[in-house]
Amino acid sequence: MSIAIVDYGAGNLRSVQKALEKLGFDAVLTKDKSAITGARGVILPGVGAFDAALEELRRLSLEGAIEQSIARGKPYLGICLGYQLLFPASEEGKMRGFGILPGTVKRFNFKNTPWEEELVIPQMGWNRLIIKHPTPLLNGVPSGSMVYFAHSYYPEPADQSSVAAETDYGITFASVLNQGNIYAMQFHPEKSGDVGLKILKNFGEICLK
Repeated sequence: MSIAIVDYGAGNLRSVQKALEKLGFDAVLTKDKSAITGARGVILPGVGAFDAALEELRRLSLEGAIEQSIARGKPYLGICLGYQLLFPASEEGKMRGFGILPGTVKRFNFKNTPWEEELVIPQMGWNRLIIKHPTPLLNGVPSGSMVYFAHSYYPEPADQSSVAAETDYGITFASVLNQGNIYAMQFHPEKSGDVGLKILKNFGEICLK
């Protein structure tokens, strides 16, 4: 069985697939519901807007397949927007997200702060992971490792015990989450050099167990 990368038209799908193939994993881009539910694990990458992504996933009837896979205990990896969609709501949109995890998604706001002129939105570039709790996803990744971000919104999980790593950008936000078989990150591992490849390798190995 392969790792299914959910194909809903996001711009970075092929780069995630190529990174996994480079690491020796069988990864397929798919819009097929049975391929998603039957895969060893599911990856939902994401670029773009919250509502637009939900509309496309629902048009393709893929939301249910993703939820079913998670409910069956299959490893799930949400990348950037694929992380944010796990929550019920986002300040970016009006539609209800998956609602699998409690919490919300907020927009950076630096008005009337010491960082108002220093920090731009979106955050574009490299920043540090400060590891809070061990997770198989971050095995072999030292705290302080640099990864690549491109986002204006950030998740705020209600369950802080699920936050595996944080990052500081004016505020401290949950950049890596692990709750059961759900793994998620706000940064782009496929753009994060050797650290990103190590994280994707870890996820691939989780899927093979």
